[in-house]
Amino acid sequence: MYKQYNTNQLSLELNIAWDLPATHEARLISQFVDTIPSSVLLEETSHTGRPAFHPAMLLKMTLFAYARQVFSGRKIVQMNEEVIPMKWLSQDTYICYRTINSFRASTHANQLIKTAFIYFTLLLRENGLIEDEALFIDGTKVEADANKYSFTWKKAVERYEDALNGNISALYDKLVQEGVNTALSKEECLTSEGLTQLLQETEQVLDEVEEAISQEPKVIKGGSANRQKRRRIKKLKRKLKEDFLVRKQKYERDKQILQERNSYSKTDHDATFMRMKEDHMKNGQLKPGYNLQLGTNSQFALAYGLFPNPTDTRTLKPFLQSIQTLELFQHIVADAGYGSEENYSFIVDDLEKTPLIPYGTYQKEQKKSYKKSDANPENWTYLEDSDQWIKPDGVVYSFKNYSRRTEQNGFEKDIKIYEADPVQASEELDQLARTEKGNLKQIQYNPTWNYFKNLVKEKLTSKEGARIYAKRKVDVEPVFGRMKGIFGVRRVHVRGQKVVETEIGFLLMSMNLTKLAKKLVHDNRNKKKNTDSSAGFHQKQLNLSVFFIYWLVFAQPLFVFYKKKPRKFRILGS
Repeated sequence: MYKQYNTNQLSLELNIAWDLPATHEARLISQFVDTIPSSVLLEETSHTGRPAFHPAMLLKMTLFAYARQVFSGRKIVQMNEEVIPMKWLSQDTYICYRTINSFRASTHANQLIKTAFIYFTLLLRENGLIEDEALFIDGTKVEADANKYSFTWKKAVERYEDALNGNISALYDKLVQEGVNTALSKEECLTSEGLTQLLQETEQVLDEVEEAISQEPKVIKGGSANRQKRRRIKKLKRKLKEDFLVRKQKYERDKQILQERNSYSKTDHDATFMRMKEDHMKNGQLKPGYNLQLGTNSQFALAYGLFPNPTDTRTLKPFLQSIQTLELFQHIVADAGYGSEENYSFIVDDLEKTPLIPYGTYQKEQKKSYKKSDANPENWTYLEDSDQWIKPDGVVYSFKNYSRRTEQNGFEKDIKIYEADPVQASEELDQLARTEKGNLKQIQYNPTWNYFKNLVKEKLTSKEGARIYAKRKVDVEPVFGRMKGIFGVRRVHVRGQKVVETEIGFLLMSMNLTKLAKKLVHDNRNKKKNTDSSAGFHQKQLNLSVFFIYWLVFAQPLFVFYKKKPRKFRILGS
């Protein structure tokens, strides 16, 4: 159950001071949010108790605050009390900062902002504001809201745990010598569950010794053996309970947090330590952060994702899989940091799209020195009948065997191994065919990788491919420049990957809407001579139709607008 919320409904008491200019971006934010269906905006709430604030109002307030570079919940409330556009969006409703913060940290807000990007992308496409030919992808590092010295390294955890396992094995042997007959093996005791069971069995033996001591006389000549045994078992028990078990639980908890990562921050467990571009100490210091991947077109952010991988190569595949509007674009454009056999294979074979992504040595191969070099495989001679390679120096390499290599992420590469023939045409070639240690030289040839390299090279050197790839820097880089330079977001203000995703989503969507508002005003001014004298977005109306894309968002209609002239936009209620 939600409170009644409708910005288009007139009140009995009109306040003229709250009227906004027709070109104000708050109107565009309000209209965009109003186009989102209630089935997406609203979630199931309790039918009893006080009605909750409408998500549309909270979303509008958050987007407008982020558009004004205000990210604090208390300052958003202050804007709601002092700024007229914010009052207009909230209909002069008082909202506590806890409500704003709870909404931004909720799972519903995370799903809502991701769905809003789908609506916004289709809105731009319907009105011809983006091109269908390419999606430009790049990444940047964003600092986490975490202490830069709160690191935990995976290698350190593994090293300390190995040392602890050795101490546990030694303790296990001592307990067995003291008569602790446990059913656990030594390997089973190398877990926290095994240590807990071993501790319980040790306490049982200790109770038996205590009972035996209680039945002994107070004075025993030569001392009581049971008392000495109790002293030794207590010492081992204390070591097991207060040291080994606590450390083992800590290391297991660290490994569960780390998963496939190499580090994490104790302040924000989802943050990974990575090298940032902003290095004020000039020592390559690692800081906790996130790798933000962004997909743009016409300088609009259309998709985004947060990843713990410091490098961009392994983020491309999961990022593309998360983009629900990927079918709208034919070319995937990115820099050389994304070029790999796995990424090329995924884009070409699975997505059936064209990658305009240079590989690591693409620029090097364009130089004249490399084209003439003997190290260039294009200068080698291949004998297809005998499956042999002949280098420019005359050494003949014959096929030896196939090799399959598995990378850290599980991707497999099939490589052909060629080895120099032991007997060459001359003694000089015999020497060239061997290494300094006397072993025969080998060539590793990956047919799949070379196929994709030639394919990418052909696409990048074509007229259309070169034209599209030339747009990359002027399309995606300005978005990062606005985010860090104008909006001042180099470090997030919340903790936890899901909450950070929501925070970044609000920021990027507010950037999109402010850019769209300025673009509409700019286009209106250019067409002022041929248009009516009325001000505002009346002069350029966005054509917003009814979309039925069930394969995108739960078979819900994506946009329901009044359909006017093509590429025209009208503010509702103005």
